[in-house]
Amino acid sequence: MSSRGTLYDEGSSASSNILTWGGNFSTHAAEPHKKNLFLQSLYGEEQENSLTFENGVTGGENPRTEIHDRDKVESLENGVQYWTDFSKVEYHPQSLYELSGLWVDPQKFDNYGIGRESLSGGLQVEEISERLRFFVEECDHIQGFQFIVDDSGGFSPLAVDVLESIADEYTNVPVLLYAVRGPGSSVDPRSQKQRVSRKLHDAVSFSRLSSLCKLIVPVGLPSLSRSKASTFLCVNDEKLYHCSAAYAATLHSLSLPFRMEPLGPTADSSYASGAVTVNEVVQILSGQARQNMVAILDAAMPAPSLTGNEVEQTLLRHLQPLTPEIAKDIEDLQSVESISVHGALGPGGQRASVSEVKDMVHAAYEHATTRPMFCHLSVVQCPLPIPLPFPSIFGNRVGQHGELLSTPIIDSPSRGSLDVHSIPMAARLRSSSAVLPFLENRLGSLRSFGIARGAPGAELVRSWGFAKDELEDMGEVLSKMITTLDPRSQMSSDSD
Repeated sequence: MSSRGTLYDEGSSASSNILTWGGNFSTHAAEPHKKNLFLQSLYGEEQENSLTFENGVTGGENPRTEIHDRDKVESLENGVQYWTDFSKVEYHPQSLYELSGLWVDPQKFDNYGIGRESLSGGLQVEEISERLRFFVEECDHIQGFQFIVDDSGGFSPLAVDVLESIADEYTNVPVLLYAVRGPGSSVDPRSQKQRVSRKLHDAVSFSRLSSLCKLIVPVGLPSLSRSKASTFLCVNDEKLYHCSAAYAATLHSLSLPFRMEPLGPTADSSYASGAVTVNEVVQILSGQARQNMVAILDAAMPAPSLTGNEVEQTLLRHLQPLTPEIAKDIEDLQSVESISVHGALGPGGQRASVSEVKDMVHAAYEHATTRPMFCHLSVVQCPLPIPLPFPSIFGNRVGQHGELLSTPIIDSPSRGSLDVHSIPMAARLRSSSAVLPFLENRLGSLRSFGIARGAPGAELVRSWGFAKDELEDMGEVLSKMITTLDPRSQMSSDSD
């Protein structure tokens, strides 16, 4: 894919007459990445539509070879290496930015230091900010920024610089940050040196990113396939194509309320209810008395039907965490939640009405042994569509419309877009003390490997550009986050 996007046929602005080197040179060209069958069919359709538009004729002989959908699905399942292999989006020329000049193996672009070294004195951040400004100027009003970053490696410091630029230019605009990583980032390194580097990177990356947003949501389990979130899925952890689809579907569900038309504080339509802005969700989760800015992400994929016995408890049981390193079965009387449910199925496999879903969720919390201090609910009647490039990650108990079957489908361990056309989804963000282990692990790594006397990673973080007093400041920020959530710290401070 061109770094100029795919929407417009814009050529490069650079002049071919400019010479920068008068000596001998050699050219090294790699073979272009071969398009899979899905992309071949996509480009074939575009060319066919273009010819039809130019010639003003329809019908007639189809000159291109027909590629069957099952062949496309098989090609995707076995051949996806990059996100461009399954993307069918038309990109604006300002949407994409290429980090040029980075001759680094992706597997080695894995820590904060190497990412920091790769930045060209702020030039890239200026260019990225200029592209962002182009789209901001098209907006009538900015709700906030949803920022998604793979914080497991060298992209983290780039994200920090971009977030600093956003904070300077858009002072009062909140940032909702998703720090997402794949299962590969959780594999335990073989050497002690790599282990120290990984632990320090995680601590430094989280500390720096969290200081530049209003709400941060860690996303990415060490093994999605073995988690309870995959009870009705068939995920291969080695395929980022699989894992990213589950996480992307969940983030899409969470963002639906941001795209709903607000109808007033008490008005609901027959199709949607509970519209909120990015800023309102940030305030709900982090603006309460406790001021916690680290949220947990849960998902039910697919969400259960509103039928059967104990239906109220079913939804809450199906919501399982996609945030790593959290505590289970924690009773937190100050927890706050925001839930989005869309496409829920009712009796007979029909779409449940908005009011039915709201009644069910409210009943679920009334019967729950522990309930949050506050919960905001958004409901949309439309389900999550499953387009053809979506991977085959559904288990053999998921039906055509996402209903959960009583008996599995024989000889079909996994099902994809040809078998499952849409699914009901439920996603939840919650502010809870269950995130304490995540925070404590990062604070412990920072102190043990970077701050303590004789720490094995002291020289490493110094090479990343951090002095000891900066690490101590990071540790203090993490410590305050923990104190905010730790009930024992609160009780001890009350008794003083």
